[in-house]
Amino acid sequence: MRRLLAAMTCCVCVLVGCTDPGSEPSDASPNPAPAPSPDDESRSSSSVDGSAEPTETTEPPHPVSLPALQDKEYDGGRLRLGTEVYSTSTQVQHEVTYRGGGLTISGRIAVPEGDGPFPSIVLAHGYIDPEVYVNGQGMTREREWFADHGYIALHVDYRNHAGSDDTSIGEADLRMGYAEDVINAVLALRAWDGPVDDDRIAVGGRSMGGGVVYNVLVAQPGLVDAGVAWAPVSSDAVDSYNRWIAHDPERQDIVDAIDRLYGLPRDNPEFWDGISARTYFDDITEPVLIHHGTADDTCPIRWSRETARLMERDGVDVTLAEYPGEGHAFGPQFFASMESADRFLRQHLR
Repeated sequence: MRRLLAAMTCCVCVLVGCTDPGSEPSDASPNPAPAPSPDDESRSSSSVDGSAEPTETTEPPHPVSLPALQDKEYDGGRLRLGTEVYSTSTQVQHEVTYRGGGLTISGRIAVPEGDGPFPSIVLAHGYIDPEVYVNGQGMTREREWFADHGYIALHVDYRNHAGSDDTSIGEADLRMGYAEDVINAVLALRAWDGPVDDDRIAVGGRSMGGGVVYNVLVAQPGLVDAGVAWAPVSSDAVDSYNRWIAHDPERQDIVDAIDRLYGLPRDNPEFWDGISARTYFDDITEPVLIHHGTADDTCPIRWSRETARLMERDGVDVTLAEYPGEGHAFGPQFFASMESADRFLRQHLR
């Protein structure tokens, strides 16, 4: 099943370029209503004085879009601890699963020692090939650091990864499903009987996961209290398409599949706007902190500069922290970025 999904991914994956640090590597009704009589139809389309009134219809959003995520009902819950995988004098980590959207999603949780309740952050990892991805991979450093500093950190594996359920469409939803998984993780964390302060929860993500954070904030304003992104992808899906797919001769089959399913950006810009967070920045109600290195040659810093500019224009409380000479993986300045994130979260998770 994994290899089938991987093959599908090769045909439909749009946002695959950014990776984490190398160290991580309509059914008919059974009782249909009677058809309206001509008189009924006449009454329904006329005003009291008999004059015709226009009938307003609203097109449903494209099923693969952020508006579709905004309209969705979420049911995250049933967070269950599994095997203990790591412990120190300051924290303990477990494999976990939770339910949401009809799926079981796996992940890892790091819980500080003590009684709590603790503030929490749900972590969205960057791109790692689902064929090689293992449970908890991608944000190990962040998960451990947050727990050492008094936060519960719930790392989401995403659907089609590790112990999570596979979906028949793989990544044909262009990663909208990853945002759904993170949203359900927040709800599952709140419903858990562990030492979580339900009123102090943030989301954070690295690289591709930074884009997932943007999508979560757009899709469900008010769900969390703040968002943090490290070295994130662009908030415009076309940038990622152009960066990793459009100009690569070895990916012509992917270009053809995208064209067949959705249309290319030049032919169907409305679709691409619908999966781009920046189209809906004015829906975001939470403060956002973006970390980006000036020497990032995977996700160029100009992407975050433009994202921050557009967020600010649309009234988002956004801060862009630039790290001179830092690359995509945040090696030398990793701890500086975490301390900055801690100050930001302590200010906003009140």
